Amino acid sequence: MLTNLLTILPIFALIFTGWIARKSGALGPNATREVNRLVVYLALPALLFDIMANANFAVIWQPGLICAFAAGCAIIFAGTIWWRLAKGRHLADASIDALNASYANTGFIGFPLILSLVGDTGLGAALITTILTVCVLFGFAIVFIEVGLQAETRRDAIIKKTFLSLAKNPLLIAPLLGAAVMASGLTLPNPLERFLKLLGGAASPCALIALGLFLAGTKSFQPDRRKSTEGILITLKLVAQPLVTFVIAGPLLQLPALTTHSAVLLAALPTGTGPFMLAEFYNREASLTGRVVLISTLLSLLTISAYLAIVV
Repeated sequence: MLTNLLTILPIFALIFTGWIARKSGALGPNATREVNRLVVYLALPALLFDIMANANFAVIWQPGLICAFAAGCAIIFAGTIWWRLAKGRHLADASIDALNASYANTGFIGFPLILSLVGDTGLGAALITTILTVCVLFGFAIVFIEVGLQAETRRDAIIKKTFLSLAKNPLLIAPLLGAAVMASGLTLPNPLERFLKLLGGAASPCALIALGLFLAGTKSFQPDRRKSTEGILITLKLVAQPLVTFVIAGPLLQLPALTTHSAVLLAALPTGTGPFMLAEFYNREASLTGRVVLISTLLSLLTISAYLAIVV
């Protein structure tokens, strides 16, 4: 429990920093959107490019782990979209809800947690799941959001408009360019690598500060019916996703115990800031997403500790 608390404490500190900055008037009402745009257009693309460009194919090619974690994400993501669409939710909003239920905070929490609980042997798993989450899953969510936003136009224009929107989206272009660099075998020059590290390093803290700014500017709590949705999304993230991942990794694929443990632990992480960034960027309802990120991070102290008590 103490290890988990120390791992997530900086997250709450950054969220609280944003909250204080907004409440004190140090940052104004437009700060949330502007900080979020900095993340979306500059910091996060640099981080995604850097992750992909420096990935070692020999390290990330672990088919069993990839299959188990990706299938867990896909099942929860697809199931949540189906549920939300059945409830009359717009496809763009349903996609963000699905991301809330399946987007594990593998980058900010995953690496230090795996390092402290599994050791260096688990860092490869953390890298793989980070790529799957922040590049692949994130990319699919953006595609669904764009399709949903363009669906209100003429059918013959949907494909063209969606393609043009995706082609201009830095969150999709950056990891694709990074993957091309990785495939080419080229090494990034030291000044460029340093630049990417500095810029990309701002992604997580700025996103968390933006979340704090948003929460400070929220004037009321969610209506009761939305609290029910919030609870379901958090349960899907903290309970259903790791459970599905365990079933796939263990009984179905019969992966080694350490691989299964790493996959489940990473799947059990709380919702990252990715869904919130998209909700703000696309001007969708961000209050539900902000609360899911905040509450799931807090509750993960209990759920991860319970999992560790069972398997250790």
